[in-house]
Amino acid sequence: MPDFLSIADSGYDSRAVGRVAILLSTYNGEKYLAAQLESLVSQEYQNWEIHASDDGSTDRTLEILESYRERLGTDRLSIYRGPGRGFAANFMSLVRREEIQASYFAFCDQDDIWAKEKISTAVRCLDEGELVPALYCSRTRLVDENGVEMGYSPLFPGRPCFESALVQSIAGGNTMVLNSPARQLVSRTPVTLSIVSHDWWAYLLVSGSGGRVHYDPTPQVDYRQHANNLMGSNRRLSERLSRLKKMFDGTFRAWTTANLAALECFRQELTVEHLKRLDMFRKARVAALPMRLICFKRAGIYRQSTAENVVLIAAVLVNRL
Repeated sequence: MPDFLSIADSGYDSRAVGRVAILLSTYNGEKYLAAQLESLVSQEYQNWEIHASDDGSTDRTLEILESYRERLGTDRLSIYRGPGRGFAANFMSLVRREEIQASYFAFCDQDDIWAKEKISTAVRCLDEGELVPALYCSRTRLVDENGVEMGYSPLFPGRPCFESALVQSIAGGNTMVLNSPARQLVSRTPVTLSIVSHDWWAYLLVSGSGGRVHYDPTPQVDYRQHANNLMGSNRRLSERLSRLKKMFDGTFRAWTTANLAALECFRQELTVEHLKRLDMFRKARVAALPMRLICFKRAGIYRQSTAENVVLIAAVLVNRL
């Protein structure tokens, strides 16, 4: 399979104005992919195109994508070969593709279902022509393998901001839409950097650079829960206990270390205030008690609920952050 399966014009395209580029990552997704594609086709906002990056599927995923490309046309659905290094690298490869021109860029998982107004809602929140990076994200409605409602993802009441983003991502990438400046910012991420998750990374960069993050409490995506989910919903007690375990077994500390290392490449993009918070957070992570607690307080780091902040403080005490 060639690296670029659908030929796209690499020159300026005036039709990109107002267009939404849907960045779809696929890997062995034959079971739910058609339902997701139908939800994209049914959007009330119709100025979109789908860019699918397949990461080496061995099932019927490519066959399904190609059938929809025949139906929609090559100008509305392009298919690419993914880097074969996991979901985050696959999404990042789409963000970096210069031939994809649009005003907005929406991350899309292969097994969800979008509400009909998902794109239109995001576009209304992201002002076209805005010069600063901006990101839209939302809560999700949780559904089982058959699409039956199971509840909702946690509602985060706190303000989306860099000091919170350093220790928590507030929304799944399956809800995120970036404006053009945000896409340009994220696309400058070196390929060699280890990115924990594309959505957390986008949230860190946009908020850290002084950009705008809009968190929509109204669910716009049906987030399908099944055995092959890469990330859980964080709703059930078992899921929260699993994440709590990651906080104290060193996993979360390793994620934070990777994020901080990646942010070093973007120091010139961060605001003065956020640079100070970042450096104080770094200092807190290597300091001994009680200086660790003092630096942590000065950094202003927090999570989105009282219970999570209690756990956060405990993690600081045992140096697992």
